[in-house]
Amino acid sequence: MAEEGYGSFVDWNQMGDLAKSSGPTKVDCKDLKEFKQMARQGYWAKNHKLRAQVYQQLIKAIPCRTVTPDAEVYRDIMGNAASKKPSSHISLPEFVDGSPLPQYCLKAEAVASAHQIINCVAGQFPDISHCPSLPAVTSLLLHFSVDEAQCFEHISRMLACNEPGKRLLDQTFLAYESSCMTFGDLANKYCTSAHKMIVAIAQDVLEVYSDWQRWVLGDLPFSHMVRVLDIYLVEGYKVLFRVALALLKFYRKHKAEGGQGNQQQDSSKVKDDIQAFVKGIASNVTPEKLLEKAFSIRMFSRKEITLLQLTNEKSLQQKGITVKQKRRNVQLALNPDTFSSEIVSAKEMRDIWSWIPERFALCQPQLLFTTSTHGCSLTRFYSHCEGYEPTLLLIRTTDGDVCGAFLSTDWEERKRGGNKLSFFGTGECFVFRLKPEMERFEWVVIRHPELASSNKTQGQEDTASPGGQNSDNNGLQQPEKPVGDLSPFLSARHFNLNSKNTSMFMAGNFDSIIVGGGDGNALYIDSELNHGRAGRCATFDNPPLCAETFQVSLLEVWGFQDAMAP
Repeated sequence: MAEEGYGSFVDWNQMGDLAKSSGPTKVDCKDLKEFKQMARQGYWAKNHKLRAQVYQQLIKAIPCRTVTPDAEVYRDIMGNAASKKPSSHISLPEFVDGSPLPQYCLKAEAVASAHQIINCVAGQFPDISHCPSLPAVTSLLLHFSVDEAQCFEHISRMLACNEPGKRLLDQTFLAYESSCMTFGDLANKYCTSAHKMIVAIAQDVLEVYSDWQRWVLGDLPFSHMVRVLDIYLVEGYKVLFRVALALLKFYRKHKAEGGQGNQQQDSSKVKDDIQAFVKGIASNVTPEKLLEKAFSIRMFSRKEITLLQLTNEKSLQQKGITVKQKRRNVQLALNPDTFSSEIVSAKEMRDIWSWIPERFALCQPQLLFTTSTHGCSLTRFYSHCEGYEPTLLLIRTTDGDVCGAFLSTDWEERKRGGNKLSFFGTGECFVFRLKPEMERFEWVVIRHPELASSNKTQGQEDTASPGGQNSDNNGLQQPEKPVGDLSPFLSARHFNLNSKNTSMFMAGNFDSIIVGGGDGNALYIDSELNHGRAGRCATFDNPPLCAETFQVSLLEVWGFQDAMAP
């Protein structure tokens, strides 16, 4: 079956009907519009050799950077491949983010070849930082390559594409993450029923949608994926969105026919269920039926996708989310002879330290203020805490509950609001409780990035009253709205979350301090640092951290001392 070397990596016994070659043997076409029509119709779908030749023609036509590695570069790097047996034990580069290499009916030794090609790509493209789809694309193109070197060249050309407004593979975490958010936007706009179902059953919608590319490039059976590849190489990235939306529609139909309810469950279980459905889709949906559904969605253009993608990228950049955070297991080295807190033990402080932003993890805790030494005075609280950023607030109530907050910004920032109680701070703030159980509550937008585009009614202000309750008339300044709207089509109401007041982190004036705002405050402490309130708030989407009305037994504030400082 491997005519002229095409298909030499394929285990033909696994190919089924695809092993039979029939239909046209030649394509006389140079017009892109005609190519598009032929690809959708599956003109070369039944002839492996013809498909390989068409792929080569399409990939060679991709506009690329001037210096793009080709087959000869691969041969120079790898030497005489015939004398070397590649090993599948070579680990894949970190930028594939743990994505496995789909076998796609390849021989066992071909899987090892794919590993070798991907690692060579990593060496030639040091600017790639996140590309989880690369294993699947490499595995697919090996089917239609004469040798490893040709497959390497094809992959390189796809990665080096420099046509304005066109891309074939995400190569950074920023691009990948924004594509997941864009898929959410499109699902909400064009697959409303399916999207609402995901919202109803999944605790974190974005986590479910973070797998959208893998549904297509990885989970789809080879017979379906290769038909998608026919069109993808002609029309580009938007085809992946279309097919993923079609899969979402079929998944909803599958759930409805199964009579399964919409009980909310862990997002990972929803992801696993979708993955299992996509892998087994061949039993109910043919490749042509999948494509028919994908292209029956009267929807977006490449321009719309590009605008959405740029908007979401801009919003992520403004929040500082540009790379995948891989938390090192940094242990706080506390000296038990010098560390002394009347609220938490050394072990509990280490646990809290594991939550803080990584750039502060090597700092040592420095006690700035404690009511047992400095008294119950808000004035002294400010005088001891101003000039330090960030700080850690710890509270023990007379009931024995322990809670607190990581506060990213210097308390002196409160003075910008004059006498008004104005919120400030950043999305790195979080609240937590240690007793009776240990739990952290981050900024709600970290779990639901689509909320960053929440629009306020014109003239409306987010306010917090000195009594710890929100009010509409006490003059609190409205927090600045993020410059870049995150999701123009994804409405916060679909997530049962308040679309206002999701960026109210910390506030203080002469008679109170507040942490968290929006339909309540996570923590409110009075001017005597004696009485407080705890409640739910939209900023952290948290339950009350302790009794809703409490008395402070002890309050401490800790700073972060640079361990490397002299």
